[in-house]
Amino acid sequence: MSTFNGLPAHVLLVHAVVVLVPLTAGLLILCALWPAARSRLLWLVVALAVLVTILTPITVEAGEWFQQRLGMPPTVDEHARLGRQMPYFVAPLLISAVLLVFVQVRSRRQPVGRAVVALIAVLALASGGAATWQTFRTGDSGAHAVWNGVVDH
Repeated sequence: MSTFNGLPAHVLLVHAVVVLVPLTAGLLILCALWPAARSRLLWLVVALAVLVTILTPITVEAGEWFQQRLGMPPTVDEHARLGRQMPYFVAPLLISAVLLVFVQVRSRRQPVGRAVVALIAVLALASGGAATWQTFRTGDSGAHAVWNGVVDH
């Protein structure tokens, strides 16, 4: 998908990624740290993690199509470089969510060791923080590519 209703698809898809990645990361961290949230929100987190894991490479591909049409200015190159890294930052969100499902399902039969839960919580914190930071970096570079020289400071 390269365009939607005459607009580059990347311009539309990127807004979903910018919202959903930090939302998924925040809910994942909440579920990792708070068992009550885990019991209520975990399946939503898994669904969101699957969605961003699928949506991110589609957005990157649409961005590469758009980049070819722009003629490769250096600011767009930096944004594209950061964007191509995004799938490596959202995949750990899904892995962390699946590990939390393991904890949730297993704990119904027998207690899961605190060390295992703590390790998964650390992974969720790290992956959530890293994915959110990379989303910010990528989005910020894209905003600068679009708006530098357009709006006076």
